[in-house]
Amino acid sequence: MRMMSEHSAAPDRVTVTIDHGVADVRLNRPDKRNALDPAMFAAIAEAGERLKTEDGLRAVVLSGEGASFCAGLDFGSFQAMAGDGGSSDVGSIGRVAEGQITHLGQQACWVWQEVPVPVIAAVHGHALGGGLQIALGADIRIAHPDTKLSVRELHWGLTPDMTATLTLTRLVRPDVAKELTFSARLVDGTEAASLGLVTRLSETPRDDALAMASELAQRSPDAVRGAKALFGRLLDEHAAEQFAAERETIEGLVGSPNQVEAVMAGFESRPPVFRD
Repeated sequence: MRMMSEHSAAPDRVTVTIDHGVADVRLNRPDKRNALDPAMFAAIAEAGERLKTEDGLRAVVLSGEGASFCAGLDFGSFQAMAGDGGSSDVGSIGRVAEGQITHLGQQACWVWQEVPVPVIAAVHGHALGGGLQIALGADIRIAHPDTKLSVRELHWGLTPDMTATLTLTRLVRPDVAKELTFSARLVDGTEAASLGLVTRLSETPRDDALAMASELAQRSPDAVRGAKALFGRLLDEHAAEQFAAERETIEGLVGSPNQVEAVMAGFESRPPVFRD
């Protein structure tokens, strides 16, 4: 008998369907290229939290509906920063709950490391800023060659604050991580694969991610979970301290004169004029 279940949590923003132990998780805000606002952050984190205790789960595929995986922070947040000097939720999306090491924005990425089975991100269209950081939270990334990816935060006068300062440095050389971050430049999927940002390329990333997940679902679940936990120990070692440093750094930037100028210059398509 075919086994399938659906979670009802935030069906307008994230859908989760489970078939034969494989969870098909889809960001579902296609009209906004799955851009991140508080409701989207909450829906993504909630989906991951539910999967952490899902009986019979073997693997997860994380993808985006529509034209993009995730285009990053909703422009409304940037407009709020430019309009009143920092009322945006950037850097402070929720509080760090007692016993946790992340706030909501970070947890939307980190929860995929806490899910005890392999998480495969199928990436297409755009994975910018927070969208890339969510993809970096997965264990494996399969991307279309034409995907546009960017550590985009410095373009807006910000720093990565959704766990990427940890996950990015585990995937690429330190100088590459710094260059991508300082420049905020766009790279396509082909370059991303050569740098190590993505695991492999595919013309049909979601289909190939689901096929890989189905294959992994045939492995011993105890061994697969054990292997993920062992790799996770290395990633966890400095996570709490690093995530706290991310929050502290960005909280000092949001709404500052140079950060607002970066946003205004971006919206007005002009060179920024920064203060020393």
